[in-house]
Amino acid sequence: MKAVMIEDLAPDSRDAGVPAHFGDPLREQRLLATEVGLVDRGNRGIITISGADRLTWLHSISTQHLTALKPWQGTETMILSPHGHIEHHALVTDDGETTWLDVEPGTGPDLLAFLERMRFLLRVEPADVTASWALLTLTGPSAVAKVMDLDPPSLALVPGPKFPAGSVPPLSTSGYAVKPAFGGWARRGELGVDLLVPRESVEAVAGELDVPRAGLWAYEAMRVEARRARLGLETDHRTLPAEIGLTAQAVHLEKGCYRGQETIARVHNLGRPPRRLALLHLDGVATDHPPAPGTDVTADGRKVGFVGTALLHHELGMIALALLKRNISDDTPLMIGESVAAIDPE
Repeated sequence: MKAVMIEDLAPDSRDAGVPAHFGDPLREQRLLATEVGLVDRGNRGIITISGADRLTWLHSISTQHLTALKPWQGTETMILSPHGHIEHHALVTDDGETTWLDVEPGTGPDLLAFLERMRFLLRVEPADVTASWALLTLTGPSAVAKVMDLDPPSLALVPGPKFPAGSVPPLSTSGYAVKPAFGGWARRGELGVDLLVPRESVEAVAGELDVPRAGLWAYEAMRVEARRARLGLETDHRTLPAEIGLTAQAVHLEKGCYRGQETIARVHNLGRPPRRLALLHLDGVATDHPPAPGTDVTADGRKVGFVGTALLHHELGMIALALLKRNISDDTPLMIGESVAAIDPE
């Protein structure tokens, strides 16, 4: 079936450049939920950092503990504003010579500009290589078997508020197994196996894998079901890592000072981030069209949050991720436009 591109359906979408679906989005969702499918995520930005100081440098300017990251290991990190708000979120992979950062579509140039400003006299060489490299993702229960044996992701336990010193080991708080593959690498993550391949090899790799193709819409349905936020969709300019559940994956609570670290520590010690990420079920009666990102969520006529990604799920029906005020209880009746919404308790 011929690919239907994102830009053909949503010309202004940040995800332009990759297939939305291949004719049947719900069938593709079921494929990813029960078997395995290959998703083109080649619109993500790819930044490389070479040089002997790359890991100690990234360690000093981002939220994650990176100095002990070994070759062929992956993790996640963030760049924060001085007030602790998320500016960039990156998956990190090191191959022993180069550190690779894959980031949200369209954010690579801004991240590269920030990295260039922070170089000083260190031995680091950041570059935007998005034009040369593409990310593919095998998603589904059989994903790992299609590539190679990769250990499942590991997450360190997040200590409670006002934890004693030494509670967090001096290691990355999340760990993703990585191995060389297809001229790049394969990295096992929470939603499947990511493959970084030369952009000119995308179709050859897809043919070699010999698995059905699925569009980004199906992948997004798996992401929303897993309550995994995306920067710029489930976030705004004020979003803190703790609000969207990224502390375990991307924040080391005992590492040295970095921009925004004071806010991270204060919010964690108080234990009360101002907002929280929630999965909502929409009634689908008033409209069968998912609300647009940024649509207000209201309770008794007052705004209590906003919608990030909303879509039709093959089993759950109309669902959405939303960022809500912390004091909104799970049984609060909500409205999104004319649609009734209910919180799915964690």
